[in-house]
Amino acid sequence: MLDLVEQCENGYTPLLGLNFGRTLDSKTLRKITKKGHQLNQYDPSIAPWSSSLKQEYDFICCYRVFEHFRFPYKEWQLLSQLLKPGGWLAICSPLLSDLAAFDKWHHKNNLTHVSFYQQATFEFLANKHGFKLLFAANDLILVQKPSGSDITRDQTSIVD
Repeated sequence: MLDLVEQCENGYTPLLGLNFGRTLDSKTLRKITKKGHQLNQYDPSIAPWSSSLKQEYDFICCYRVFEHFRFPYKEWQLLSQLLKPGGWLAICSPLLSDLAAFDKWHHKNNLTHVSFYQQATFEFLANKHGFKLLFAANDLILVQKPSGSDITRDQTSIVD
């Protein structure tokens, strides 16, 4: 998350972000606000401020929370609504890469983990909502909401 914030320092408008599902420590929050950005936090058990769920965000971070969603599609819809056009959703959640190995997958043994995902899950969700999707390292999934703009680059007009 701090990488995204630092990349936006060079003359860009400050970003409004949401840390969804858990709260950050005060040291990390200070680093973000020192850069001029604002990060609201939403954790249903620790910081259940509903006002955080009534605005749109430039970015939303979900670190190790998707596996705790009892109704993941409902949460996906909420996150999609909270994200501004062109905004980014950063998800960190272990992905199951081999269905046959599920019974040996240690991640399923945590009783608070009630939802499990594969790359195909996020491909389906992204395609259904027209989002751009990027699978990054270490179970990091980046999703960008469409900007809503009809402007496209005409590839035939590019001169070599």
